[in-house]
Amino acid sequence: MVAGETRSAGGAARAVTRTLSEDPLGGTVRRTVLPSGLRVLTEAIPAMRSVSFGVWVAVGSRDETGSQAGAAHFLEHLLFKGTHKRTALDISAEIEAVGGETNAFTTKEYTCYYARVLDEDLPLAIDVMCDLVADSVLDAADVETERGVILEEIAMHDDEPGDEVHDLFARAVYGDHPLGRLISGTEETVTPMSRRQIQSFYRRRYTPPQIVVAAAGNLDHATVVKLVRAALRGTPLDTDPAAPAAYRPSTPVVRTKPATTLVEPKETEQAHLLLGCPAIDRTDERRFALGVLNNVLGGGMSSRLFQEIREQRGLAYSVYSYASQYADSGLFAVYAGCAPGKVDEVLELTRAELRRVAAEGITEAELARGKGMSKGSFVLGLEDTGSRMSRLAKGELLYGNLMPVDELLARVDAVTLDEVNTLAADLLGRPMSLAVVGPFDRSAFSV
Repeated sequence: MVAGETRSAGGAARAVTRTLSEDPLGGTVRRTVLPSGLRVLTEAIPAMRSVSFGVWVAVGSRDETGSQAGAAHFLEHLLFKGTHKRTALDISAEIEAVGGETNAFTTKEYTCYYARVLDEDLPLAIDVMCDLVADSVLDAADVETERGVILEEIAMHDDEPGDEVHDLFARAVYGDHPLGRLISGTEETVTPMSRRQIQSFYRRRYTPPQIVVAAAGNLDHATVVKLVRAALRGTPLDTDPAAPAAYRPSTPVVRTKPATTLVEPKETEQAHLLLGCPAIDRTDERRFALGVLNNVLGGGMSSRLFQEIREQRGLAYSVYSYASQYADSGLFAVYAGCAPGKVDEVLELTRAELRRVAAEGITEAELARGKGMSKGSFVLGLEDTGSRMSRLAKGELLYGNLMPVDELLARVDAVTLDEVNTLAADLLGRPMSLAVVGPFDRSAFSV
């Protein structure tokens, strides 16, 4: 038995609890693996008077087949529509009656259902959230109601070109791979999706080994575990013993498309463009150097792209860069929104800056600033229970471990100028894909 590990008494299958850290910047983090394979992680922060509680499922849009596209997101909507114990009104009213809030979101690799409440109302939040995730009815009438809601959501998304261009860029890089599809699905996939398809997806994918429960705030770990076990008793998630699922493997590497240009003609007042390329996956040791590089290029108002394109030339209101990372792939891209007549100039300036950094690298002063931005944004982001709860769940689901705050800051501090410049030469020298939404013909641009 490892230090800090305890096992519950009784029976062959036992819950195993470990203390993962006692962080001076936060509280005590503990992890319990239930016999079913479901994991419970908590961070006790006595100074808080609230608690954030989440149920995270290692299932996202990339786990769907082509005909299922949108099923994970459809299911996220439906789980709030009622269980065998509660109606949809009961679910919302019980939490709102104590001043709490609930919500959910679906990503390409996981789905999260969460509540934030006063510490004294945590038992209620656990019971409600576990109930809706474990024992939803998925009534046929609710399926039809939510189908209409989701189709309206898809239509609304199509009316937001600043959002649409990101999906267009993902398609340019990943093509027909699930990472290139819309999380919401499309009208063509959502319209014919049956209750049976969604029910099958629910019961096959939502199993205890795929689920992590996380909570942060003024709480007691043993009490949270006890309440979770009680809430799941007798539900479809009260299953035979099993081992937790391994975190999503990073192989085989996702095959991306050759650099291409996709244009979505749309009569907009502003053009929206994304220029970028495939990058590194989330476990790549260079991810800390990429964070620094991203900050220098387009991570804030002092970044090179912001200064060059907005501050000095006034060509765009919004310009930034970002990196997205998945288990087996990643993206790096630069976004800009500008007047249609300025797109060529913005593109040329962006490409020139990327070429310059690829060839010459960044400076020592920029390295220091990029590190400071990475460390500051991380630590400042931990000042509420919701972000701390998310950190616990993502560490467990996406990495299989929770990196202590001090270690993460040390990893950023250890990034060298040579590491950043070597990465810049590799990444920014790659052929770039381009996505544009605006009043242009499909053949208006070339890579």
